[in-house]
Amino acid sequence: MFYKVIRVLVRGLVFLLNGRYHVVGKENLPDKPYILVAPHRTWWEPIFFALVISPRVATFMAKKELFKNPILRFILVHAHAFPVDREHPGPSVIKTPVKALKKEGKVLIMFPSGTRYSEDLKGGAALIAKLSKAPLVPFVYQGPLTFGGLMKHQRITVGIGPEIDFDFKAKLDEKQTKQINEDMEEAWDKIDNEIDPSFEYIPPKKKHK
Repeated sequence: MFYKVIRVLVRGLVFLLNGRYHVVGKENLPDKPYILVAPHRTWWEPIFFALVISPRVATFMAKKELFKNPILRFILVHAHAFPVDREHPGPSVIKTPVKALKKEGKVLIMFPSGTRYSEDLKGGAALIAKLSKAPLVPFVYQGPLTFGGLMKHQRITVGIGPEIDFDFKAKLDEKQTKQINEDMEEAWDKIDNEIDPSFEYIPPKKKHK
């Protein structure tokens, strides 16, 4: 109930801040649990992705530090987020999303690069797909990369591509994982090009404390 209420409130807030966002390729959304994979470009992408897949319920990973604040923890838990220790990830980083997909029928929002400051893809998405038998569906966000741009009603487009080819029966070795990562990057490039051929994303430089 909390998730549905928050979704309605967030949809209204997004409209006030930025107006109507655009969706390309919504016909590619599967009618079953799936893993939404996207390049990480802003901290608010999960919000738009969760709105696009509505009425499906999303779950996503969040760094454990965010759960230390009791108010934020309450919001994250009821938004179906689960904590991840990026320095020392345990078995739950795989078990929790697999359970959400197989037993709860949710959609997992996942950024294979882990952070906005990296372009290197990890193997987590492929492993979770293998264990859950859930397809990988590529998404991209094109729009403002600063909150100021968001407030100025700069155009936002969410693009969705068809399921990425995945041989669930094949052994998930280094070669297959590498191929899946390459397929994801190729799918993202294709969607980006369909939305705006001149689009170029430049990852931000990591801020040092």
